[in-house]
Amino acid sequence: MPAPVVPADAPAEALADVPAGGPTGGAADVPAGPARGRMPRRRRVLAGSFAAGLLAVSLAGCGGAAEGQSSSAAGERTTVQPKALPAAEATTLSQLPARLGADGTTVVVGDPDARHTVQVYADFRCPYCAKFEAAAGELLASAAAKGELRIEYTLASFLDGKLGGEGSVKAVNAARAALEAGKFPEYHAALFANQAAEERTDVFTDRFLLELASGVPGLRSDTFDRAVEGMAHRSWASAAEHAFEQSGVGSTPTVVVDGQRITDGSRYDRAAFAEVLERAGVQL
Repeated sequence: MPAPVVPADAPAEALADVPAGGPTGGAADVPAGPARGRMPRRRRVLAGSFAAGLLAVSLAGCGGAAEGQSSSAAGERTTVQPKALPAAEATTLSQLPARLGADGTTVVVGDPDARHTVQVYADFRCPYCAKFEAAAGELLASAAAKGELRIEYTLASFLDGKLGGEGSVKAVNAARAALEAGKFPEYHAALFANQAAEERTDVFTDRFLLELASGVPGLRSDTFDRAVEGMAHRSWASAAEHAFEQSGVGSTPTVVVDGQRITDGSRYDRAAFAEVLERAGVQL
């Protein structure tokens, strides 16, 4: 997998734990003097490695559209066997309401009047988004089912332009078709659960998107199939990508809990993210 891109506009708070001298931990970062003395080379290397690792965990994600050009003229394609969601998670997701937000591009899952809000900016081809969903998706769905929070999704598709292919925009189009069919939460989860092993792999073909839909009870229909194969919601997908670009978040996954952007590794750890929600007052 290509190394994650650190967004140029990453928030300052994401760097709070990195030593002032930067993540390299070179000799110049540790001043000599009677009180401290020079740090042994082995300790400097270890400290630098630790800081670099911390920075990577804090900022890991898929960079936004302005960060570079496509690394592939056409995304690689592969064939994989669709994976089913765990039965309990699928049941919870099937009970969640979903609708378009007032802005016409955000998908709101859960009670729109819930006290807490979790905003998620994601691209279906972003491996870090899949990592976030694997760690926190079921947790968020369960809390939404209890009426504790609503989830507001902004679906980006910039990775197509960076990596080649149309997998992101096709997946967003299909997700909107699932929303129209009343099956967005289940299909959204299925898309991330069946993401390709690498973001360069353009797995979301029409055929595969329809195969995934077959695993969501009640989703397949002539209307849904035509919407997927005919890209009926391409203009909406473009509007959603534009909303992502205008948001200024710069990378995916961006997760905001009650207005507070979460920039550390808790996004990728269920227990740590549960603590984030609990500190915000969410009853899990």
